[in-house]
Order: sequence, then structure tokens, then C-alpha cells
Amino acid sequence: MTFSLQLSDDVIEVRDWVHQFAAEVVRPAAAEWDEREETPWPIIQEAAKIGLYSPELFAQQSVEPSGLGMLTVFEELFWGDAGIALSILGTGLAAAALAGSGTPEQIGQWLPEMFGTPGDPKLGAFCSSEPDAGSDVGSIRTRARFDEATREWVLNGTKTWATNGGIANVHIVVASVYPELGTRGQATFVIGPDTHGFSQGQKFKKHGIRASHTAEVVLDNVRLPEEMILGGREKFEERIARVRSGASTRGQAAMQTFERTRPSVGAMAVGVARAAYEYALDYACQREQFGRKIGEFQAVAFKLADMKTRVDAARLLVWRAGWMARNNVAFEAAEGSMAKLVASETAVYVTDEAIQILGGNGYTRDYPVERMHRDAKIFTIFEGTSEIQRLVIARAVTGLSIR
Repeated sequence: MTFSLQLSDDVIEVRDWVHQFAAEVVRPAAAEWDEREETPWPIIQEAAKIGLYSPELFAQQSVEPSGLGMLTVFEELFWGDAGIALSILGTGLAAAALAGSGTPEQIGQWLPEMFGTPGDPKLGAFCSSEPDAGSDVGSIRTRARFDEATREWVLNGTKTWATNGGIANVHIVVASVYPELGTRGQATFVIGPDTHGFSQGQKFKKHGIRASHTAEVVLDNVRLPEEMILGGREKFEERIARVRSGASTRGQAAMQTFERTRPSVGAMAVGVARAAYEYALDYACQREQFGRKIGEFQAVAFKLADMKTRVDAARLLVWRAGWMARNNVAFEAAEGSMAKLVASETAVYVTDEAIQILGGNGYTRDYPVERMHRDAKIFTIFEGTSEIQRLVIARAVTGLSIR
């Protein structure tokens, strides 16, 4: 399929539908749930009732030919509010891991369990990071061993920074089966509800995205049936055999998931940046100082020009990466990381400039740019810090083992 910036009628229809929900339901509730620092279940339920929170939407958008459909959904919801949007869409990371590595049977069983029903929505959580292994996924200490006597996997360890961790119905957990093989010895497991030995640890109080639940999860001799390894045990052991023989493999579990979702994270950041830009633009065109609209002063107008330019440039990188991923075009120069890097740093820049344009008003919680600024920072950190993105890009373009 040829890359085009012209969105199809179907994509536009879904985008406008999501924008309406973001404007009418999400935005009015944003300040309240940010202050409460709780999962906004009533908003999730409203999203589920209209089909916005459903496996069908994710499935529909995953086969949308341009690869831009889901990106517009992410942008519009995060334009509404990042914390609430992450509560609605955080299940998508777990769903991506399941869809990317699971068997058809596993996907058919566990994807609906992640979302629940419109009347009783559930959540999914992807658990990779650990207290001593954030960006360094090769240092994962959570262990999974296979008990031949009972034909079960036994998992022990602690995961941290897990979106929906502990309150999700289904957790997707990355663990090391063969530690001596580093990242290549890792596998991903499905942990269903009410699993013995699985519990929530510390819930984090965060700088931003406070309407999204983030916590540790603890695995204490968690026993799982043999079939709970994503992709099946036989396929996993075949991959390990290829690794031991020196053959190349597709890479390890966590990074495969992150690579697929980086354009989506970029779209989230674009949504926050666009929201801050639009608010600052409206403010500058109405606020008067020294007898003139402040937008008439070059000091302000040039800020708005740079903000708009960077937002649009970030979106273009995100759309290119999304199109490439959907159409199986290889990321030869780490285009997914490029999109995530530029979009995340754009969100921080634009929200900071929005506060500057609003002055003292922008620094107070009476105006939404203060919350947007706090929310924006996470995009330069989660699913790979800006420094990790630069490392991935540098390795891709040089071919060197940069550290």
C-alpha cells in the first residue's frame, strides 16, 4: 500500500467519534480524577458502553490498511486527558503482547478476559520493568522454571511501574527462563485472575498521569499451567535451541512488544502536545496586555509558530512509523524509536511553552496546561527513555555496538 497522508473516510469517522467522547466525557472529568489519583472506572464504563473500550475496536484498527487508524484514536483520547486516556487504553500494551506472541487459542481466550463486557469492563497489564531492571531489560530477575513433575511453570519475582498492575484481570509477565542467555532466554506468560501467589505491591503516587494506576506486582511461587507461556512451550524451546546453536532469532519478549507500540506512544504524546498548543493559542488570541492581544507580540507568536511546527512534525514521524509497522516495512533506521523520541520531547517542550505563554495562570491548577505539563514528562521515560531511543537509533544508523 502506498503511504498517504489522506485519511480514509472510515478512519476520519472513528477519529471524530473518539474526539467527541474526549471533549464531552474525558475533559470535563480530567481535573477531578487527577486530584483523586484513582482509576476512573465510571469513564471506562462509559467508553465500554459505546464500544470505545473493547477488543473489537483494537482488532478492527489493527487490520486497518494505512496503520493510522489506531494512532488517531490514541491522539484524540490523549488530547482529552492523558491520565484518563491511559486508564482506557493501557490494556492495549498487554493486548499487543498477547496478539504479537500468543497462539490463536491464547488470543481467543485471554483477549476478551482483558476487556470484560460493556457492563463489567476489565483491564489488562503488561509487566516487564523491575526495581533493578528498567531500561536494561536484560537484567530481569523474575524467574520462570518448568516443574516436570506437575507440568507447571513456577514464577518468582517483582515487577514495577506496571500500568494497571494488580487491578487488572489479566497480567502479561516477562520472565527469564534461561538467565545465562540474557534477553534471548526470556519468555512471556499469561496470569489470569485469582492466581495463587500473585499480588499487588506498592501503588505509586506520581508526578503526572495520576488517573492511571501504576503499581508493583509480586510473584511468590506462582504456578501456571504449561500452556500459559505465550506462543506455547514447544515453540519457545525451539527458539532456545536455535539460540544455543548460534542461529539468529526475532529477539526477546519485552523489546518485541515495545517496538510494536512505540508509534502508539508517540501518538499519545502528540495528543497532549496538541492540546497544550491549542489552549495556548486560544489564550494568546484573547488575553490582552499593554492594550494588545498577547498573540500580537512576536515573543508569543513565535512560540506558537514553533509549537505548531513541532506538533505537526512529530505527527508525521508517528504516522510514518505506524504505516511502516502495519505494512511490514522494516524499521531500518529505528523509525519507531524516532517517532517516540521526537513526539515525547515535543510534548515536554510544547507544554512548557504553553505554561510560559499563560504566565502565572499557567502555573496554577486552575488552568489545564499545568496538568498537561506534568503528564507530558512520562513520555520521555516509559517504554524506553529518550536516551534509550537515541541508543537504538544510533545503533541502527551506524551498525556499531554503541553503549
